[in-house]
Amino acid sequence: MNIDRKEKIKISIACIILVLIISVVFAIVIKYQVDGETNMAFNLSKITIISTAEGTTLKSEDENVRWNEQINQSNDIYLFIDKNEEYKKDAVIENVKIENIKIVKAPSKGTVKTYMPSVNAARIFEYDDRFLVTDSLTYKGAKVSNEKTLEICNQGGRVAVRIANTNLDTYTSNDDAEIKHDGTLITKTGTTQEEIQFKVTFDLIICVNKIKYKTNISLDLPSGNILEEGRSQIESTDLKDTVFKRIS
Repeated sequence: MNIDRKEKIKISIACIILVLIISVVFAIVIKYQVDGETNMAFNLSKITIISTAEGTTLKSEDENVRWNEQINQSNDIYLFIDKNEEYKKDAVIENVKIENIKIVKAPSKGTVKTYMPSVNAARIFEYDDRFLVTDSLTYKGAKVSNEKTLEICNQGGRVAVRIANTNLDTYTSNDDAEIKHDGTLITKTGTTQEEIQFKVTFDLIICVNKIKYKTNISLDLPSGNILEEGRSQIESTDLKDTVFKRIS
């Protein structure tokens, strides 16, 4: 009887230890799902969005038409990736990717397209199909950052992408002596702020020392009321809800 009792005690202790181990492991997994990586070599420190609009002159059969503008609404997005000064090991950025771009909520007017920086020295972005992002956009780590060659400094820098609402509307008129190429141009077509609002998500992947870290970013565009303001710039530094997780 004593032997059976001792065995039962041993089994009970073993079961308690097993339950404690499972509970600890489960708690660690849950914490990682919520908090993600807490000591990355490089962190996403800021997101800047610059929203505005502009017109592109279209050819008109009527030579007397002063203005015949196709309106595109642009959202230039800058993602700042800074080195974690508390991370003491040597680390370099190998590449940064933007991929899996999804239009969660489409605008009532226009067609959303994504553009990489152009090679034109005069402008960062152009409405040119050569610079369309169809699948993913990769910035390679380099000694210095250069957006036009799709390079980011391997010790931290920024990457840029334009998510635009193209061919939003056309403004044809002889009424104005001049027009302003910003968000106020949209009001001349009778389009409302609600009709141009849309929502996008995309994955941001930072590859450091052959290890990839991924987060998903969700943006409501355009930022601000550009129909009244013309141009809006918003900077987000409170990114505590942006959770990175290791994927390889």
